[in-house]
Amino acid sequence: MPVPKRRTGKTKRNMRRSHHALSRPNLVECQSCGELIISHRVCPKCGHYKDRLIVPAESE
Repeated sequence: MPVPKRRTGKTKRNMRRSHHALSRPNLVECQSCGELIISHRVCPKCGHYKDRLIVPAESE
């Protein structure tokens, strides 16, 4: 099994990991209730997706 001849330096290791950072989710406003939600998902508050009722809202 191949083994590296030299140790990988800190700079080279960090350059390789430069794309590993997490990005923030893209939040958009729900068209029916105005709640901030992740795009292309059903709104957990009102149950709408693209002005259509997908999941009936839970009665409190």
